[in-house]
Amino acid sequence: MRHRRHYTLAEARALLPWVAEQLIAIRDARDRLGDSDARQALANGSSGNGGGSPGKQVGEAFLELRAGMAAFDERDIVLRDLDRGLIDFPAIRDGREVYLCWIDGERDIEFWHDLDAGYPGRQAL
Repeated sequence: MRHRRHYTLAEARALLPWVAEQLIAIRDARDRLGDSDARQALANGSSGNGGGSPGKQVGEAFLELRAGMAAFDERDIVLRDLDRGLIDFPAIRDGREVYLCWIDGERDIEFWHDLDAGYPGRQAL
């Protein structure tokens, strides 16, 4: 088995609101990390005081991004693509390990795929 945790369809569905909130938070942190004004101010001020407020913004965004990713990892939920919100929940189907597959914006989990099949291998539940 590749994963230590496996979700039933009901368990994965129950986590969708949490997953959607995490995606928003992680995307926000990523966007703040890439803010060109903050990065430039950090670069300009880093030799003296760590960049002051912009340095704090970038540092906090990094910590939030790391915490968001760790929250997925702790639950053994696989975040495949942050931009698309592609999520895989490890599950057992017909006695073998598979993924329940969901993309941000889909109203429900309606697909699964083999571990190595990826998105192109999605099949309807």
